[in-house]
Amino acid sequence: MATLLYITAHPGEATSSYSLAVGEQFVQAYKQAHPQDEIKHLNLYDVEIPNIDAEVLDAWGKLGQGIAANTLSASQQSKIMKLGQVLSQFMETDKYVFVNPMWNFSYPPVMKTYIDAICMRGQTFKYTENGPVGLLHNKKALHIQASGGIYAEGPMQHMENGNRHLKNVLGFIGVHDVESILIEGISYTPARAPEIKQQAMEAARQLAQTF
Repeated sequence: MATLLYITAHPGEATSSYSLAVGEQFVQAYKQAHPQDEIKHLNLYDVEIPNIDAEVLDAWGKLGQGIAANTLSASQQSKIMKLGQVLSQFMETDKYVFVNPMWNFSYPPVMKTYIDAICMRGQTFKYTENGPVGLLHNKKALHIQASGGIYAEGPMQHMENGNRHLKNVLGFIGVHDVESILIEGISYTPARAPEIKQQAMEAARQLAQTF
């Protein structure tokens, strides 16, 4: 049995969101193809993930010096505990599905906050004489992203900082098996939006069989 973490970074609902609609289609098909697997949903708009701020950096510094955790302020202890819970859940998972809209050429801020929480030196990566090495193994990921424009190819390709950044981050921590379903051109060609959505949903259903 494998575990799949379905991570959504969209404040809306599947009825109005292309990315969530495709994501839910993937999950439904995945359940049918892998009935023995466990699926957990993490809605990043429903959880509080602390930003890496001055309190967190100070707490990490103190812990690194061997100072007991119970001597930290109540706020620091709360933030460190929450970050640890997020990291543990991610490390214990076998497969990941990230779902988000493209906002301003990247993803919503809650996704970046989550990425900061899962990139932890000594846990998901380490530094060596030959450079950084990812510490996660035998895991795979899928990124589902919707955008009004077209960024996978063409003149706007260099502006795409969502899918590209996520792949770089996942590779950095050792997750190299990464698939993408990019739902693009919804605003450029609104008349084709239903067709674009259906094509993405079909791609999701097919990928779910072997993911």
